[in-house]
Amino acid sequence: MARIVLASGSPRRQELLTRIGIRDFTVRVPQVEEWYPQGLTPPEIVSYISREKSQAVPSEEDEIVITADTMVFLDQQRLGKPKDEADALRMLTDLAGRRHTVCTGVTLRQGQRSLTRAQSTDVYFRPAGREELTAYIRGGEPMDKAGAYGVQGQGALLVERIDGDFFNVMGLPVLLLSRMLAEFGVTLL
Repeated sequence: MARIVLASGSPRRQELLTRIGIRDFTVRVPQVEEWYPQGLTPPEIVSYISREKSQAVPSEEDEIVITADTMVFLDQQRLGKPKDEADALRMLTDLAGRRHTVCTGVTLRQGQRSLTRAQSTDVYFRPAGREELTAYIRGGEPMDKAGAYGVQGQGALLVERIDGDFFNVMGLPVLLLSRMLAEFGVTLL
C-alpha cells in the first residue's frame, strides 16, 4: 500500500483513519489561510479549501496525501469555531430546534494526480434552552469546533436526527474517503 499522509492536526480525523484500518500514516499539518472566493456554494467552499490545503503539503511521489475541510452552514451562512463563550451561545441558540448542514471537502493527491469530492449531511438539533446550552459550553467542548458542538461528545445530546454520513459530521466522511482511496488503488476491506 502507498504511504498515507494525513494533512490535518485533527485528533478526530486521526481516530477515524485508525478506525477504518489505516494505522500507519504520517501527520503533516498544512499552514494555509482558510480563504475562498465569494459566490461559491457550501460544497464548493470546502472543496476549494481542501485543495488549497493539499497543495500546501510537501510530499513524495509514492505518498497519498489526504486533506479535508469541514464547515457548518445554517441557512447558507458559515458557522466557524466560536471566538468565545458568548459566540458559542449565539451559534447554539441559532441551531436549536433547526436543521443545518455539515459539509466536508476531501482531497487525495499522489504525485500530479489529485481528486476532490464533497459530502453534505443534514443535522437536526432539538430545541434547547439557554440554561442547557450554557452548561454545555461551560464544559469546554464547543470551543474548538465548527458550529460550536462536537457530535462525538456531549454535543450528541443536542442532536435529534442526522440525515447522511455521521462521520462527516465528525469531520471525515469515511465511506467517501474509502471510495476515493479505491480510485488510487487502495482497498480497505
